[in-house]
Amino acid sequence: MIILDIEATGTHPYRHSILSIGAIDFENTKRRFYEECRIWEGAHVMDEALLVNGFARESLANPSKNSEGDIVKNFFAWLKESRDHTIAGQNPSFDIDFLKAASERNHIDFPLAHRSFDLHSMVYLHMVQYGITPPMEKGRSALNSDSIMAYVGIPVEPHPHNALNGALYEAEAFSRILYGKSLLKEFSQYQVFRVNKK
Repeated sequence: MIILDIEATGTHPYRHSILSIGAIDFENTKRRFYEECRIWEGAHVMDEALLVNGFARESLANPSKNSEGDIVKNFFAWLKESRDHTIAGQNPSFDIDFLKAASERNHIDFPLAHRSFDLHSMVYLHMVQYGITPPMEKGRSALNSDSIMAYVGIPVEPHPHNALNGALYEAEAFSRILYGKSLLKEFSQYQVFRVNKK
């Protein structure tokens, strides 16, 4: 399983650009990937997205950075060294859609399958199994990244978000939900939560 997190200039993969890719191999946590890129020419930029990821608008087209296509190729090359290429994350459809759109823009073969694991669903299911009512807001699940990290017993991810940090926090949360144990030394000081079934 590959825990993947992408930061972008917005939420639409065909209008917005990837800014950074962060990933960790769940089976071999020493294998980590992080790269930033310049945006593709003509990509739209949402100020709200930059508030989330902390990228400065003036740095987005920096010619010294690799292109979006370059870092996608580099990520796919890194991915090949892993046994399990299944993508997982807080919202993996977002990340996969951005990789797919970037692959199309740059004429790159897309090697990923459509199946993925999403942390939100797993935590929601875990809560239901243990008789805990998941938080709701406006008639839908309010389980966001911060509430998930609090639920599994680790601090919330620092703001602004960084793609590698996101992948590390998500990997730790997956381990605590799936196996009831810590995965990464960065989080070993935080006690693994225990829930008693009602």
